Amino acid sequence: MTIEITHTRREGTLIEGTSRSDGSAEILRLREYGRTQRQPFRWSRNLGCWYLPHSRDHATYSPSLERLAQRLRVAGFEVTLTIDNADRRSFSEAEQERQEKADGRADRFGGYAANAAQSSEAAWKKSQDISERFAFGQPILVGHHSEGRARRDHARMDDAMRKSISESNRASHWTGRAQAAANYQQFKKDPGRTLRRLDKLRADLRAVEKWQRGQSAKGFSRNPADPELEIERQELTEEIAHWEKVIEDAEAEGFTIWSRADFKRGDFVLYRGTWYEVLRVNPKSVTIPHIHNSPGKRIVRAADNRHDGWTWTAPYYGVSGRRSADEMQQPPQAPATEPQEIAEQPPAVEEPVPVGEPTAAAAPAAGASWLDSMALVLIASKNSPRRRKRALWAMTRREAQAVCGDPRTSGRSYMLTWTERPGVEGTDWEWVPDNGSLNPVLSDLGVTPHREWSAAPQAPAEAA
Repeated sequence: MTIEITHTRREGTLIEGTSRSDGSAEILRLREYGRTQRQPFRWSRNLGCWYLPHSRDHATYSPSLERLAQRLRVAGFEVTLTIDNADRRSFSEAEQERQEKADGRADRFGGYAANAAQSSEAAWKKSQDISERFAFGQPILVGHHSEGRARRDHARMDDAMRKSISESNRASHWTGRAQAAANYQQFKKDPGRTLRRLDKLRADLRAVEKWQRGQSAKGFSRNPADPELEIERQELTEEIAHWEKVIEDAEAEGFTIWSRADFKRGDFVLYRGTWYEVLRVNPKSVTIPHIHNSPGKRIVRAADNRHDGWTWTAPYYGVSGRRSADEMQQPPQAPATEPQEIAEQPPAVEEPVPVGEPTAAAAPAAGASWLDSMALVLIASKNSPRRRKRALWAMTRREAQAVCGDPRTSGRSYMLTWTERPGVEGTDWEWVPDNGSLNPVLSDLGVTPHREWSAAPQAPAEAA
């Protein structure tokens, strides 16, 4: 039988025509193949043939396959070698298949985790059932006719408990694998990672175009007539277009792409949860005081640099927010006197307030108490994290406490919370539609919510 070695970008490197115990497996398992010349071939039960891992969507290293074909011929096999690097699939097709495989892995690993958890629970229950006869500390009666059974029960309890622990660990392992597979798309489409990926792809495309023009790039040159360059250019163009579409979708959902035009020296940038003063604005980043100044601080100014002028560059794809120097000088609002679960938000600016100069939030309208100032009621979901908080209503703090404290306003996967410092509308939070499902609660509490936000203190709305 003839052994066929084929390679295309669409299917990768495949070897067909082998049979069990024909002597070809020893040659194929050598770690001397692939683009790295350190990979072995593997047998695929799904394909029914040998394949080279990670060979799809790449050009092959022809000398490696020629060396393999020669070894098989020396071993007495008849071999044909076919290489077609031009046969490829689009990047969108490849990415769609990767997503489908990730979904399949998530389902499969989730099943493994569920089975292991069920087995762990059964083993634990078995151990507990056996231990009931020893619930009151019954010792093993040495020499008694029950001694043998008691020792066997102790051994069975130990075995069952060890199996329960082992299966629990296995369930944790597969749960983590399933979660990783389920998060594949979210990880790949993260805007920050995508912007970083686009920078690299565009640099690669510029290098390919230089090689096609006969110029040097990345420290070396390539033959402009090499047909592989045109294929690489097409692949990079498709991949860049795909990820640019991802960024466009993220922008439509409210993600901000920061650039040099958004900053000037003296502004403050939110980077890794801390506000830093901008020392210099660069084409792809801003220079800030060194991040070693940040432990224990929410704001790091240029004057706070304790490391002999050390600086750090924060790339724009890692920036989470911007504030001007004037905005950073604004005094903070008075903290709540009663504990409340505040929706997640960027770190608030905290600056000392001179004595005798109350803040706007600390000075409510005449005749109004702290509870009469305005608050924003937010809806938080356990399973759908968002970049911006979702606001339902604006009402007084007194009303917000009553609404959020009502058990009818929370469920298994959502809850209501409130804050008097939501941040900037459109950047930190956004209005979401009110479907009217909580109207009975509002009616029972005598609350008339508003759909306009104003941080100024207001008197509570009178019940109808």
